[in-house]
Amino acid sequence: MGKILRVGILRETKNPPDRRVPLTPPQIVALEELYPNVQFFVQPSDYRCYSNEEYEYLDIPLKEDLRDCDILMGVKEIDRRTFIQGKTYLFFAHVAKKQPHNLDMFRAMAERNLSLIDFEYLTTDKGQRVVAFGRHAGIVGAYNGLRARGIKTNKFKLKPAYQCHDLDEMWAGLRLIELKPGLKILVTGDGRVANGAIETLGIASVVQVAPDDYLNRDFDVPVFCQLFPEHYARQKKGLKFSFSHFTKFPQEYESTFLPYTKVTDILITGHYWDPRSPVFFTREDMKKPDFRISIIADISCDMNGPIPSTLRATTISDPFYAYNPFLEIEEPAFSKHSNITVMSIDNLPGELPRDASLDFGKQLMSNVLHDLLSEIASSMIERATILRDGKLTSAYNYLNDYLNSF
Repeated sequence: MGKILRVGILRETKNPPDRRVPLTPPQIVALEELYPNVQFFVQPSDYRCYSNEEYEYLDIPLKEDLRDCDILMGVKEIDRRTFIQGKTYLFFAHVAKKQPHNLDMFRAMAERNLSLIDFEYLTTDKGQRVVAFGRHAGIVGAYNGLRARGIKTNKFKLKPAYQCHDLDEMWAGLRLIELKPGLKILVTGDGRVANGAIETLGIASVVQVAPDDYLNRDFDVPVFCQLFPEHYARQKKGLKFSFSHFTKFPQEYESTFLPYTKVTDILITGHYWDPRSPVFFTREDMKKPDFRISIIADISCDMNGPIPSTLRATTISDPFYAYNPFLEIEEPAFSKHSNITVMSIDNLPGELPRDASLDFGKQLMSNVLHDLLSEIASSMIERATILRDGKLTSAYNYLNDYLNSF
């Protein structure tokens, strides 16, 4: 047997704690069978969705000190005080867009000569992401939007997703509710998040309709409409919409979203938004008497972005607040019927941590771990490597001013 590669599964250190894991106990067993030269160690945790005992039962060793490991894997951002000199880390770092709140962590990684592989930038040659939690963000985000509808109308009650044992229990409860005929729900986007939201709406027996029908017809069943960028943006010069052009030059487009605000009851956002893009609607638009949206499940959760009522991220334990469109301020959730209910949780998959972790681990095993654990040259791993031994790789040199800012 050649060199043993040791992989450590980190205890999540972000506050509030995230209960997800990158790999489940059975997945680790399967990987050790596939790769006899790889050993996994798990840092103990009292709040992980898979208990210490579940790992121990499968003879996966628990180890507080992971300094002997070569690769360290987590999910969310890591407490900079816990970094181990010279190691390779894999997690969602959220630094590649120069996020201010993660600058101190990023600097600590560089100072300790760490290598950083960011899950978010593991992509195919065509730029498609190969691992993500987006599906479960969409599933739970749409569920929370429907739950808010039940609270606001006092017509039905849904258990908070995080109180459900798993996705099956959450969906079983959802099948029991009845939504008002004619209810209109709008979903933006066409990726994993939007498709996850559509899964949930399907469980609730909400029928999909085309954009034109959604805008111009009434229905005797609850319906939803999925919007792509060509439905809510157009070129200012009046030219035919081109998605590739839109992604490269979003500043050359203007919003055509406003008609949808006049017929929509619940807005569920699953789009990707570029800061150069036009906003969907403005605070002034939200004051108009024909602005009908009463609930916004903002899964995308872009602060100062296309949805002006998204003032902050909410939490799993306290998911909703009310936006008063006339005063342009936050007020207590469900305190006034004329207010707009906002859900803007930024770690939605954490509400169903076992299901989300299982799905994420499958993606890792199918798309990433052969290259990583075999230690072969991999263009995919290279594309996601932001730091190597504490130095920015060439693709991420644009972060130099961010890393060295004062």
